[in-house]
Amino acid sequence: MSFTLPDLPYAHDALAPYMSRETLEYHHDKHHLASFTLPDLPYAHDALQPYMSKETLEYHHDKHHLAYVNNGNNAIKGTEFEGKSLEEIVKGSYGKNPAVFNNAGQHYNHLHFWQWMKPNGGGDKIPGNLEKKIIADLGSVAKMKEDFIQAGVTQFGSGWCWLAVKDGKIAITKTANGENPLVHGGKPILGCDVWEHSYYIDYRNRRPDYLKAFMDHLVNWEHVAKMYDAAMK
Repeated sequence: MSFTLPDLPYAHDALAPYMSRETLEYHHDKHHLASFTLPDLPYAHDALQPYMSKETLEYHHDKHHLAYVNNGNNAIKGTEFEGKSLEEIVKGSYGKNPAVFNNAGQHYNHLHFWQWMKPNGGGDKIPGNLEKKIIADLGSVAKMKEDFIQAGVTQFGSGWCWLAVKDGKIAITKTANGENPLVHGGKPILGCDVWEHSYYIDYRNRRPDYLKAFMDHLVNWEHVAKMYDAAMK
């Protein structure tokens, strides 16, 4: 089995002077680097019901995400992207190598998608600093939810809707297929998959209902807050 490179739980220079940025760049970024692998879900396959079914997660995680992992590993072999971190691969392959980008992008997106959900999630219990920033940049929590859902509803065909930090502010965006804010100068802190395989078993063509259920019942705001804090450093 292959392993994927986890993000450091702190900045590369956070341990200086006792462990230097250069040491961590070599030790973590190069020596620890490996190919893509499918992560375990952070909850049971039936834990998100009735808002996301066991059957959906069995198809979406166990089959679709696994395909991105396998196809991505095959596409990277023998290319300039071998031995690079996932973020480097996503940014570097965008517009240059579609086979690598499509699979690496979707692998990145799904690694976080599973973490962006939890049983009994959603609602308005948003950690303080993140909530304040949402209100400052997007008007209110209610307006953020409304605009996020609208971004997902209006994404034509397959893609994602996002909360992302760009230029120090939280913005709502949408992207096609496997693109994400990384390739548009932003840092994603929340994303929702609006490819049909993410919702069609449970909602058929009712994408707005799926997005509303995601925001009201599934979002792991604690994980969003962690990504927000990291993006603002």
